[in-house]
Amino acid sequence: MTPQEMATTHAAAFTQSRPWTAEEFADLLSNRFTHALGNKHCFAVFQVIADSAELLTIATHPDRQKQGLARETMALWQAEATRLGATHAILDVAADNMPALSLYQSCGYARCGFRPAYYLRENAPNMDAIVMERGLP
Repeated sequence: MTPQEMATTHAAAFTQSRPWTAEEFADLLSNRFTHALGNKHCFAVFQVIADSAELLTIATHPDRQKQGLARETMALWQAEATRLGATHAILDVAADNMPALSLYQSCGYARCGFRPAYYLRENAPNMDAIVMERGLP
């Protein structure tokens, strides 16, 4: 999976917010704390620092949604974060992203914070972020 493939999938999946570019993915992945798992159809990018893991993004190409790929990728990145020493995980999600909220809740995440107007939207009001966390096995 290349940064360009990641950017293509991210652009297809994130139509309300600005998608990340191939250069941004390449820059993220050059950081020793940042990891990516998955493939061009569905992937997750996350960081592990000390005992804390943060999901930076997860994206499933619209042609592959509703096939369980995001749930599978969630399990993969959490297992890898645990292997790397993380004991808890955090993520944020747009307050209006009901499919992602449902996925995260079903994966054991609970709301722990709120970021007003965090997600910038073109031609629409900015969207709040819900911060969620869970322990890792």
